Amino acid sequence: MVRGLVQGVGFRPFIHRLATGRALRGEVTNRSDGVVVTLECNRQQAEQFAGDIHLLAPRAATIRSVEIIRKDIRSYADFRITASRDVDNAVTEVSPDIAVCDECLQDLVTDEGRIDYPFINCTACGPRFSIVRALPYDRVNTTMAPFAMCPRCEGEYQDISDRRFHAQPVACNSCGPEYTLNEEETTIKGISAILGRIASRLNAGLSVAVKSTGGYNLMCDALNEEAVASLRINKQRDRKPFAVMFRDIGTLKEYCSVSEEEETHLLSWRRPIVIVDSTIPLAPSVSSGLRTVGAMLPHMPFHHMLFRYISTPAVVLTSGNLSDEPIITGDDEAIRSLMPVTGCVVSYNREISNRVDDSVIRVINGMTGMVRRARGFAPQPVEIASDAEGILAAGAEQKNTLCIGKGRQALPGQYNGDVNNVATYDFYRETYTLYSSLFRFTPSYVVCDMHPGYLTSRFAGEISEEMDVPLLKVQHHYAHAASVMAEHQLGGKVIGVIMDGTGYGTDGNIWGSEFLVATCHTFERFAHFDYMKMPGGDAAVREPWRMALSCLLNYSDNNFDYRSLRLFQSIDERKFSIVHSMIEQDINAPLTCGAGRFFDAVSALLMLCPENVFDSEAPMRLESAIAARTDEYYPFSSGETIGLGDMFRRIVFDIDRIDTSMIAIKFHNTIARIILDVCMKIKKETGLKRVVLSGGVFQNRYLLGKTLTLLSERGFTVFTNHQVPANDGGISLGQLFLAAERRSSCA
Repeated sequence: MVRGLVQGVGFRPFIHRLATGRALRGEVTNRSDGVVVTLECNRQQAEQFAGDIHLLAPRAATIRSVEIIRKDIRSYADFRITASRDVDNAVTEVSPDIAVCDECLQDLVTDEGRIDYPFINCTACGPRFSIVRALPYDRVNTTMAPFAMCPRCEGEYQDISDRRFHAQPVACNSCGPEYTLNEEETTIKGISAILGRIASRLNAGLSVAVKSTGGYNLMCDALNEEAVASLRINKQRDRKPFAVMFRDIGTLKEYCSVSEEEETHLLSWRRPIVIVDSTIPLAPSVSSGLRTVGAMLPHMPFHHMLFRYISTPAVVLTSGNLSDEPIITGDDEAIRSLMPVTGCVVSYNREISNRVDDSVIRVINGMTGMVRRARGFAPQPVEIASDAEGILAAGAEQKNTLCIGKGRQALPGQYNGDVNNVATYDFYRETYTLYSSLFRFTPSYVVCDMHPGYLTSRFAGEISEEMDVPLLKVQHHYAHAASVMAEHQLGGKVIGVIMDGTGYGTDGNIWGSEFLVATCHTFERFAHFDYMKMPGGDAAVREPWRMALSCLLNYSDNNFDYRSLRLFQSIDERKFSIVHSMIEQDINAPLTCGAGRFFDAVSALLMLCPENVFDSEAPMRLESAIAARTDEYYPFSSGETIGLGDMFRRIVFDIDRIDTSMIAIKFHNTIARIILDVCMKIKKETGLKRVVLSGGVFQNRYLLGKTLTLLSERGFTVFTNHQVPANDGGISLGQLFLAAERRSSCA
């Protein structure tokens, strides 16, 4: 029995070739719990065969275990692939979607019958998770089922020597899905005509909505400022950076600085968006003044074909949705919602079974940091140390993923977005239904965030009541720490450093700068930043100048002239007065110690971002402002509460005296030094040397890199998130891990 990611990756044809190449007889079978290989051989041959499986498996396969069992079998005449079988509720892994391979790209220009066929694929590439409906992974269980194979495709499907042997989405120009372009009153069919029309629009500075692997994308020329600015207006997306698809890696390197690790990710079969440093500017509205760009390479045959037709070497490729709603997958909905945005919608007649956005990663200190886990990664599991069977983890509200447990595997769902509106909540429930069906999951234990107002927590409560199963509520930042513990299978005590924006604390306040001493069963809060008033609640997140005023009111003397600062000169006098009174009189001003709010305050003071237009804009602009290099940092006081008053007073003093870049780097250095200082104190008191770092603030490349360096130099062993995001997208994994440990200890 072979377990792991062994279906949808060309594994059975690989086994067939491996066996016939060694003149071994037997069979290979897909089962719902893995792949069974039956061989007529001796023990030595079996062990050698198992070794070759590990060594030579297809590039997208993940071999988790190979179990050798001796048994009496009938005699075989040859080696064959036999029909798939179901085995109770056990399931194997489902392959993520795989970018088109080089061999198929070559076939696009040489294989008669598939020349310029935009859905070309083989056992090594093509759609997987986005088209699967059920397991085992066979064509009948995918959205390719309505497309009957022509004799040629059928022949290749049955031919062991062919690269498309048992490739479930196999198709060609004669029998497969087709694209259609809709533009006002015009409908165009035929791939050449469609690509030509798209090229005409992009070259003219217009935009297009295109159906991609897991949903629709919006596209325009990334070098045309008028086109990008227009798309921003029509999509209702002010300032938030757009992802950019480049023609090829050589072109990408002309515009961006790319490390060896970043290039490896960009060229991998997962084809994620990778956040890299920009060197030659694209259209200004692409990144809105940030020094980075979310870069990606073509992953569908259609993308590669399009670049033959268009003159631009780079296109904006952003999610096809409006505002904060989920990416659109339905063709009718795309016509209704995206036609007014772009004036042109390009679709195809194969259904997207599972909505999945583009994944986003960032390489920090040579290590992968996940920002958004979706296409190419979902629904790949995370191996954990405890039995998580039947556990449903509801996740957080922002950047949500949910997570289910199957044995010792955690299965994080794809990125859902912020579950705070009807459309996203419906997608969230859709994901739960999908995972329950696909992985034959029935909840026996439910875990959620302890925030009483989250829709995800409400959903968890409903499932708990409906199924009459236990419900566990977990503190937000404890779950962050646990997500790292789960990834690295850490037992015992650790130091947890969680730098985050928000999270409901056990004292009823808003946490987010937590120094924890944690185990998989409990945690102790060792220290945190000063509590600050957050005037207007969520309004202070949207308008960071409010947090700047709150910090200065708390830390400066009564004689300070706030209007002497450029920031407050830019604020309407009446609005300034109202917010000032809210802080002074404690009206609608909840307490927060969230690290993200201090980043907001400093960014506002430096006039980098007085108002957030998109999530985390102020911290992103503060990081992007770093150009200087220094190890200097501002003073602070540390105890159970970490005082930042001296830091803020010095920043105010520096504003008109030194360069903004220097203030930005000194602020980042200060946060890193605080982390080191508190960890040293915890180490002195407890002897602990293992540190886990998590929370959305640690997606800041400079801060995380500096922190890792300081802690490592002092003898700490540091663990971070790699398989799930450090932001709230990783919360569900932490929740599931803690629930599994809690249930295990109570058994």
